[in-house]
Amino acid sequence: MSGPRAVGTHLPYAEVPAPLRAWVDDTLGSPVVRTAEQTGGMSPGCATRLVCADGTRAFVKAVGADLNPDSPTLHRREVVALGLLGSHPLWADLLASYDDGSWVALLLEDVEGHHPDLTDDTTMARLLEATDELVRVMHERVPQPPRPPEADGNPLYRPGLTDLGAVFRGWSAGLDHAGEVPGDLMPRWVVERADDLRAGLDDLARVGTEHLVHYDIRNDNLLVRPDGSLVFLDWGGCGIGPDWLDPMLARLERVHLPWFDDSLETSPALARAGDDLVTAALLGLGAFLAYRAHTAVDVNLPTLAAFRRRESARFLGAAARRLGIPPD
Repeated sequence: MSGPRAVGTHLPYAEVPAPLRAWVDDTLGSPVVRTAEQTGGMSPGCATRLVCADGTRAFVKAVGADLNPDSPTLHRREVVALGLLGSHPLWADLLASYDDGSWVALLLEDVEGHHPDLTDDTTMARLLEATDELVRVMHERVPQPPRPPEADGNPLYRPGLTDLGAVFRGWSAGLDHAGEVPGDLMPRWVVERADDLRAGLDDLARVGTEHLVHYDIRNDNLLVRPDGSLVFLDWGGCGIGPDWLDPMLARLERVHLPWFDDSLETSPALARAGDDLVTAALLGLGAFLAYRAHTAVDVNLPTLAAFRRRESARFLGAAARRLGIPPD
């Protein structure tokens, strides 16, 4: 079985500010009488299944700037993304949203289901098919997504949709600072080949970014309904990027295996992108995560540094395999 790749420490629903909980009761039309806290994802806010006195069920996610200054931006982005997309079985419907300037909350359809085991070949095949369908539906629903505003800082925490072009350009920091990162985080081969590896990241930075993308497909952001269909959760990273990005992310559970390399040809978008661009993405993301694991200060996100470390090792290991570089 594959466990969730990202597991955070969430605020219990009972500790959410009282005005927000009162809004939930009023919006659902019945007081909440039972809660079930969830563990997937890394927001410091609540992630809670709710049952009301009249039997109404919903899922609430809420976070305040006092818990983490950047997390409300991700919740606001999810509101924007789901508002653009509307209702569809591929994602949980947005029922209502709340924003008092500090605390942001989403009330969502409570999806009956469980996180998928992506070590199972049938489940993985279903995910690849569902991701292709997601890409198609997103482009059909939002053929011209609104461009994010120009701004400084980490593009993931800017207002509006995530600018994946800016994200790709930002990954160069991993190579720029590779020699400053401890060897247990940044493999020696990355440091020694940094100048030669920049060409791939330069190509990645020039990629067209016109499509709406989910940009956070992991097993903890997926649910399998009783009928076997998949639901894509957590749209806080949603942005504008290339059409091959989500199909690549859907395969990352097995990025450490040759299966990943063989599977790329099964996606028309990834086949068009080509092996070199995929390798550059793995390298850029892996090196950037190593750099961030060394330098980032994460407020109330105690599991994030270890997550970056694990994912960086997986992505850089896959990049080395694809480049024919022996492991350190």
